[in-house]
Amino acid sequence: MAEDRPIGFWLRLVDGLIGEQFEATVEEHGITRRQWQIMNVLAERPATASDLEDSLRPFFKQTAEESSTERLDELVESGWVAENAGRFELTGLGHNSLAALGEVVDRNRQQATQGIAAEEYDAALDVLQRMARNLGWEG
Repeated sequence: MAEDRPIGFWLRLVDGLIGEQFEATVEEHGITRRQWQIMNVLAERPATASDLEDSLRPFFKQTAEESSTERLDELVESGWVAENAGRFELTGLGHNSLAALGEVVDRNRQQATQGIAAEEYDAALDVLQRMARNLGWEG
């Protein structure tokens, strides 16, 4: 049985550990966690800066970080993202980089879920989603 601590303790601890590991991994490849999130949104479809803010609001709301604008500018400067008429999209280089980074991220996810059955993982996600909705999340 888990040590007798409230769920908030475990959520913050695991979130922090995931964040630290993720940041260290992607930093080696020249991007931040938030830039990774921006790239994933753009992999689905081109978006305006406002669309990106809306998509990433849950992440930025929970941290003291500024908006995604600075991180987006860095991605444009790197050639991974291009702007066209106020809409941002991944370039060919951006798609290739995202795919390569995906392999690294998948290894991190496998490490984090080692020894956890797929059914357990799915159940944990289901419970957390229901708790979020109970607390007012509408995503």
